Amino acid sequence: MGFTGYSLARQVCRYIPKNNVYTVPHYSRFTLSPVFTLGKRWYSKSTTEKLKAADREKQVDLTLFPAENIRNFSIIAHIDHGKSTLADRLLELTNTISANGSNKQVLDKLKVERERGITVKAQTISMFYKYKGKDYLLNLIDTPGHVDFSYEVSRSLAACQGTLLLVDAAQGIQAQTVANFYLAYGEGLHIIPVLNKIDLPGAEPERVTQQIQSAFELDASDILQISAKSGINIDAVLPSVIEHIPCPDGSITKPFRALLFDSWYDKYVGVVCMLGVKDGVIRKGDKVISAYSDVKYEVTDVGIMHPEQMSTGYLHAGQVGYVVCGMKHASEAHIGDTFYHVNQKVEVLPGFQPAQSMVFAGIFPVDTNDFRKLDENIKKLTLNDASVSVHKETSNALGQGWRLGFLGTLHMDVFRQRLENEYEANIIVTQPTVPYRVVFKDGTTRIVRNPSDFPDSEERAFKVSRLEEPMVLATMIFPEEYMGKMIELCGSRRGEQQDYVFIDEKRVMMKYTLPLAEVVQDFYDELKSRSSGYATFDYEEAGYEESDLVKMTVLLNAKPVDALSVILHRSQVEQIGRDWVKRLKNVIQRQLFEVVIQTAIGTKIVARETISALRKNVTAKCYGGDVSRKMKLLQKQKEGKKRMKMIGNVELPQKAFYDFMDKKA
Repeated sequence: MGFTGYSLARQVCRYIPKNNVYTVPHYSRFTLSPVFTLGKRWYSKSTTEKLKAADREKQVDLTLFPAENIRNFSIIAHIDHGKSTLADRLLELTNTISANGSNKQVLDKLKVERERGITVKAQTISMFYKYKGKDYLLNLIDTPGHVDFSYEVSRSLAACQGTLLLVDAAQGIQAQTVANFYLAYGEGLHIIPVLNKIDLPGAEPERVTQQIQSAFELDASDILQISAKSGINIDAVLPSVIEHIPCPDGSITKPFRALLFDSWYDKYVGVVCMLGVKDGVIRKGDKVISAYSDVKYEVTDVGIMHPEQMSTGYLHAGQVGYVVCGMKHASEAHIGDTFYHVNQKVEVLPGFQPAQSMVFAGIFPVDTNDFRKLDENIKKLTLNDASVSVHKETSNALGQGWRLGFLGTLHMDVFRQRLENEYEANIIVTQPTVPYRVVFKDGTTRIVRNPSDFPDSEERAFKVSRLEEPMVLATMIFPEEYMGKMIELCGSRRGEQQDYVFIDEKRVMMKYTLPLAEVVQDFYDELKSRSSGYATFDYEEAGYEESDLVKMTVLLNAKPVDALSVILHRSQVEQIGRDWVKRLKNVIQRQLFEVVIQTAIGTKIVARETISALRKNVTAKCYGGDVSRKMKLLQKQKEGKKRMKMIGNVELPQKAFYDFMDKKA
């Protein structure tokens, strides 16, 4: 009780319950002035009044915002075109955050996003804005720009009625700009084109406006020209959103139903669900049911993100907000699920097409004792990233682990970094593979995600009709002078040109069909390197095609290492086999016996390197005498080395696996 002592405090305290908070007057030993407490913290009377006033200001009555005064919109763009910076300016304009000049990527909350300078996770935030005498509730969803996170974009667009298509006025239309436009167009959203960075020295607004007109057939008069960084014309964005983007459909009088489009795990309350309310009303204390699992829940908290969780106790049709309903396990929140009131059956909302994992990798704990803890951490993280598929597997070399499916290699690398940053996991990630398809002679098919499931030579000879690999249709946009290098790169990756077109006088859009396995390795790095960073890249699935596939195995002293097996096209085997044995020779420590490193296809050896044994000088103490004495010692050592080679285990350090993640290592 501060400085007055417990006994004196008991005499002077009067407990006055107000708004579920006890205000306790007492007297300071130094000032003898009344001091008040809110909860566990102590404040002066004037500070207490300010806090109460601020708390009253935060109380928002969402019943004052009917559907016609709500706008749900997102920002979509190619990576690094200024989505997060524009979101910062809009939050400042609506006083959602203070405009103190220090706001940088406020919605990029993950450590990995700030370290890499990219948006990985779509974030929802509610803003209040007065326009022409009316109060509006604007729900903004900031989305990622990289091709690997297109599933995040598609889920975000499902909760919107319109979108801002952001284009860099210097760089112009890029590959992901095209992909995101067609995602939004396919959802039937109203698209407002916005030219950003018009104040850059290299900005060419007229040229980029012509690109937008020719590529997307959008009206040039609707294009806004802004600079998010310096704030030029930012105040024109939200009026355009209100005037052009339609209000959400749905009726407040119909039975409640809502779409679950995002979720995350909170260690205090369990699973937090992000809902887009389509019809009806949801209040704190309501009992709801999941259409996917038929499990019933009681709503313990409901509110909006402003910018953090702000409890409102109420959401109605057209609004977007979070709901806490006592979910304890990550598996209970199914993205695309429909929630409705108990005993009020409704038509289930369409939901989402499940994400198709395109890259698979094994993840194993460095310490096998961490398996159970890592299992829980992976479940919590996949709750926040529904596009990751998880299957348990066991490796002879690495023990128990998981085979995880991702949308691309950047997606895989970000997931690994989030595991390490957010849960302090210590893991090994194996060589990424893509899903191959085996077609049998009886007409059945099997998807192979792990090289250990690849058919052996006997099965291939008698049962398998053909092997197929996944293909993608790649879209590349680059300056004309790099066309030769781009054609050379795609040709070296077994690509076939489908189309190319000039989108303006200087830039080319080229389409190629490429094997996915060639794309997921280091294609993007090579693309940027050969085009001096100017080329942009996006791809979509293009089915399966027959291919001459083989499984290459790594042998250490004739023992296969299953974690380093890989499926390749036959034309790549010799080059990759030689590269692998050389790199393994550099990372495996010398043993007391000779270590033979080989790569093989079945019984055929492709490449070999040998690590010589560590030798002790057994003749060091032989001073003179007959030479046969030295020969006997050397022969005895030689026989000992042979026995050790037969029974010794080769130690394969973690560095070997990390090096294989980087082809240039």
